[in-house]
Amino acid sequence: MAFLYITEQGAILRKTGDRVIIEKKGVVLGDIPCLKLDTILLFGNVQVTTQALGEILEHGIELALFTLAGKLRGQLTPPKAKNIPLRMRQYEISQDRDAALQMARAVVCGKVHNAVAVLRRFRNNHPQAVALEDIRVVEETLPRVEQTTSLEELLGVEGIAAARYFRALAAMVPPDAGFAGRNRRPPRDPMNALLSFGYVLVGNELQSLLDGMGFDPYLGFYHQVDYGRPSLALDLLEEFRAPLVDRFSANLLNLGVLRAADFAGGPEKGVLLRHESLRRFFPAFEKEVTTPVSLDGEELTFRQLFRRQAERLARALLAGEPYECFRWPS
Repeated sequence: MAFLYITEQGAILRKTGDRVIIEKKGVVLGDIPCLKLDTILLFGNVQVTTQALGEILEHGIELALFTLAGKLRGQLTPPKAKNIPLRMRQYEISQDRDAALQMARAVVCGKVHNAVAVLRRFRNNHPQAVALEDIRVVEETLPRVEQTTSLEELLGVEGIAAARYFRALAAMVPPDAGFAGRNRRPPRDPMNALLSFGYVLVGNELQSLLDGMGFDPYLGFYHQVDYGRPSLALDLLEEFRAPLVDRFSANLLNLGVLRAADFAGGPEKGVLLRHESLRRFFPAFEKEVTTPVSLDGEELTFRQLFRRQAERLARALLAGEPYECFRWPS
C-alpha cells in the first residue's frame, strides 16, 4: 500500500472509474488505482471533488489535509468497526491514577532510551562531536523516570532529559543550519522546521492507525486530555521522535539532500520548507519509513513498527501485561 503526497498548488483530485487522478489546468499529473492507495495527504491549495471523496471512502483510504507549512487541518477517516472493549478499557485505565502513571512512565522510558541510543550511535562514528557528559546526563534520568510518583514529577524529569538531549543533538547538525536547541510555534531554523514537520507527519499516521484499530486517539496517558489534541497518538510518537524524525532530519542536512536555500522565512515569522523542496523531502521520508531496519534479529520497517507498538499497547490494556516500548539499538 502507498502514501500519496499532493503538493502541487491549484491541483484537483478527481476520480475516474476506481482510480483517482491529479489534474491541473486540464493536464493530468497522476493517475493511480485506488486499490494501490492507503493514505492521501494534501498540502495547501489542493481541491478534491465530491465524487473523489466518495471513491476514497469506499476504498477505505485515509485523507489528511495540511497547510502548506505542514500544520494538520484535519482528517477524513472511512467508517471502521470500533473495538468497544478496547476503548472501554482505555477509559478505565485513564481514570486509574496508578495504572495511567505506569503507562506514562513506559512511554517516557522508551523516549529517553531511544534518545540515548541515537546519540551513542552518532558518537560511535563521530567521537569528538557528541560529549559523553551530555549522553550521561540524559541516561541518568532513566532510573528517575521509573521512580516518579506523579505525572507532574514525570514531566519535570522528561523535561531535563529533553533539554540536554537537544543540546547534544545540535552536534549532529551542520552549523549553518543554526540549530542550538528545540524551538517551535514557529520553528526558527531549518532543523526545527524539519522536526516539527516530521512530528506532524508521523503523528498523523499514528492517529489514523490507532483510530482504525479501535483506540480513542484523543485519550492518552502521558499526554493529558486537551481539546482537539490526539494525546494517545502523541504518546506513541514519543518513542519514535529520536530514532526516526530527529535522526532523519539531521541526515537530510548532513548529506546535503536539503540545504539552507530549501527553506523560506526567518526566525521571527518562522522557517518552513519551500514548496519545490517538498518534492525531495517526501521521497526521502517514504524511503526512511519503508526501509527495513534490524531489530533483535528481525527486519522491520518503521511503518511495521508503528503497528507493532499499537498492538503491544492493545495487549497491555486488554491483558494487563506491561507495555513494552520500542527500543532503538545503540
